[in-house]
Amino acid sequence: MVAGPPAARRSTEQAWLITGPLAMMAVACCLLLAVAAAPPPGNLVIAGVLFLAMVAASAQVLQIVVQRQAIEVIVTEIPLVLAFYLLPPLTVVVIAVLAALIGQLRRRLSAPKVCFNLARTAAAVSLAGTVLVALPPLEGVGSSTWAALFLVVTVNALFNLVAISGVISLLHGWQAGWEVIRTAPAPQMVSAVNVVVGLVVLIAIDSNWWSVILIAVLVVAVVMFYRSYAQFLRQHRTLGKMYELTRAMTENGQTGNLADVLLGRIRELMQAEYGTLWLPAQGRHPEVLLTARLDDRGLLDVALTPAVLRQRTYDAGRTLSVGRELGGDAELRRELSDQRVKDAIVVPLRSGPAVIGTLEVANRLSDVGHFTASDIPIFETVAAHAAVALENSRLVDRLRHDAYHDVLTKLPNRRRITGALDEAVKIRAPGEVVAVLLFDVDGLRRVNESLGHAAGDKILVEVAERLRACAPSSALVGRAGGDEFLVTLRLENAEAALELAGQLRDQIRDEMVFDALTLDVDTAVGVAVHPDHGSDAASLLQRVDLAATAAKSVPGSVQLFNPALESRSLRRLGLAGDLRRALDEGALEVYFQPKVTLRDRRLVGVECLARWDHPTHGTVSPEDFVAVAEHTGQLGQLTEVVLREGLRRSRDWSHAGQALAVAVNLAARTLTDQHFPDRVRELLTEYGVPPQRLTFELRESGVLDGTDRPIPTLRRLRDLGVRLSVDDFGTGDSSLAHLRRLPVHEVKVDRSFVQGMATDPGDLAIVNAVVTLSQQFGLAVVAEGVESELTLELLQDIGCEIGQGFLFSRPLPYERLEAWFGAQVGPETISAGELPRLRVVP
Repeated sequence: MVAGPPAARRSTEQAWLITGPLAMMAVACCLLLAVAAAPPPGNLVIAGVLFLAMVAASAQVLQIVVQRQAIEVIVTEIPLVLAFYLLPPLTVVVIAVLAALIGQLRRRLSAPKVCFNLARTAAAVSLAGTVLVALPPLEGVGSSTWAALFLVVTVNALFNLVAISGVISLLHGWQAGWEVIRTAPAPQMVSAVNVVVGLVVLIAIDSNWWSVILIAVLVVAVVMFYRSYAQFLRQHRTLGKMYELTRAMTENGQTGNLADVLLGRIRELMQAEYGTLWLPAQGRHPEVLLTARLDDRGLLDVALTPAVLRQRTYDAGRTLSVGRELGGDAELRRELSDQRVKDAIVVPLRSGPAVIGTLEVANRLSDVGHFTASDIPIFETVAAHAAVALENSRLVDRLRHDAYHDVLTKLPNRRRITGALDEAVKIRAPGEVVAVLLFDVDGLRRVNESLGHAAGDKILVEVAERLRACAPSSALVGRAGGDEFLVTLRLENAEAALELAGQLRDQIRDEMVFDALTLDVDTAVGVAVHPDHGSDAASLLQRVDLAATAAKSVPGSVQLFNPALESRSLRRLGLAGDLRRALDEGALEVYFQPKVTLRDRRLVGVECLARWDHPTHGTVSPEDFVAVAEHTGQLGQLTEVVLREGLRRSRDWSHAGQALAVAVNLAARTLTDQHFPDRVRELLTEYGVPPQRLTFELRESGVLDGTDRPIPTLRRLRDLGVRLSVDDFGTGDSSLAHLRRLPVHEVKVDRSFVQGMATDPGDLAIVNAVVTLSQQFGLAVVAEGVESELTLELLQDIGCEIGQGFLFSRPLPYERLEAWFGAQVGPETISAGELPRLRVVP
């Protein structure tokens, strides 16, 4: 990844732009103090003691690192309170500057930093002294003295804060300066506590000089407090940043930018100038070497440290640390010094027992900062989390790759090609077409049958390799599935696509040798181009498949798609349009098939069945036009046409004294229409038919699909009083036990079992079990496909109640059904309130 432009950062030499004015301000304040304040030096013994106290106080330092600079919070306020009370202000300035000089030299800071800190100290103390001179003279250790000293030392602290913020803003920009201000409340609170402690010490000394002993004890306690507070700040910051790092890795583990988040935050957590991630090449994953540097917004693809550090850590599987506080191999320390690296920690990344890479940080920020042994456990903990996140990221990447690639050939699969095609057709390039070539391998089935599927797989892998090797570099080669391969790319025109298809086919036709066999493998090739043959990926893939199918009829040919190949699809589309017109014009006819009680052969109802006699195609099977209706959104209209006709005839029969029930078939998709029950209620009211005379028959696969989606609609229909029946029961994967959770009243045994009862004991046993269990569940049973007297007798023996089939009647149009009624039902057999009884069973 290419690094972004470095952040604005000036040389520390430019700190003179701040140091100079501070020095001049210090000189001016000192001249004012020399004129207006008490003459120096005052009591030299006290001055010497306070000088030593200031030197000792400067040894306890709290560091706050901003960018490359370390802001030091030094606990000098306690001796400063005593000094302003006991010594002339100008003497206080001198001993404060000398104590600061000793502290700066001890930490071996650079000359610009030493000068800035001395000028800052001189200006701050001299300004505080000037404020003290401007206030009323101090008299005793009363409340006015407390307030005056608190104000003076607070001015000193605030001025130091402003000066530090100013120089940081100059060197690193206003954002870094604002970071100093943002982190100031905690140090300023510590400064206020220091002043209070100093005042307490002053009061104790003023009361009794022997209190110095108690003060010494207090000093030890204060030192311990500062050390504990410094440790607390470090731990708090470390825990907070580790939490942020862990959360960021979790949130970005699947977005592809894990390395950006990981390295930047680890570098910040460890206060390092560089953070580097190295993952050696593994499988299809190439080597990764990325570095986050303090002054760069992006990642570098190089590392500052020598490669031997990472290789040693990877080989040994142990943490490697090199630096002034860490020790380490002398040769490595020299190499790091040559690279201007003062210290580095390299930690192995583990996935179980295996090492998958390394994570390293180099160059602790600030001139005085160094990595220590206490940083290693923290970094190792971070590395453990990082290893898990990286492994999970690779796992997600592997799963994503597998989802879009064929396992056998490693080529992109149909999903990946479809997505690429969708993107390709969005870009129109004048003088170019998007070509899709489909290669269908001939004779693969015979190879599988003769030599086994392993040989067939070898052929597929070989074809994939040849296509990948021979196709232009701009082409996307993939496996569509089975024995089909797809190639898509941009070409000048369809003729160029045909020429390329022929060339690739010739390359594939070369002999393939497997063990002792030499095979001649040929392919049929279909070609389609955008925009001539389709505007999207779906239509292009559909039409190139039609072209490849046509190419199979002429062995070894290459076929360009043409509209004549789509006649089959066009016929289906035409059928959909004709169905819409037939529904609108009432061209569909409803036939009725009687349902009869098997014991006494009384007519109890009819099943309503739609029939369509197409003027061109002849009789269209219900399966065909129902499927077309489902796919074209005409299913609701088709269902209503049949339902209206059934209710109208039921009303007419009721008026004629024949209270026959009607059954209407429902498709599973109708049950997802939440308005359907309301429409049924309206139609029942419109035709004045009692709800119990209407039965809806639903296929077993539609209501027992393993979900609860149809149940709400079924319950609403049941609440209307409509009867519900499960049609074709036994053909699915469900059982009668599943019916217990459905609000159904009836089960229709599929005709395949009923027709086999007389010859197959298994079918007889199935029907017997369905009848017995259904009756135990309180369900009525209807047997479909009753076509013989023997079947009728067997059904009577096992207690089946109702049947329908050709033994009684075929489905009949209304006029023929009326005639059938007249021939089969005698008027003398109909009594008041009694169902008609069949007189003759043909």
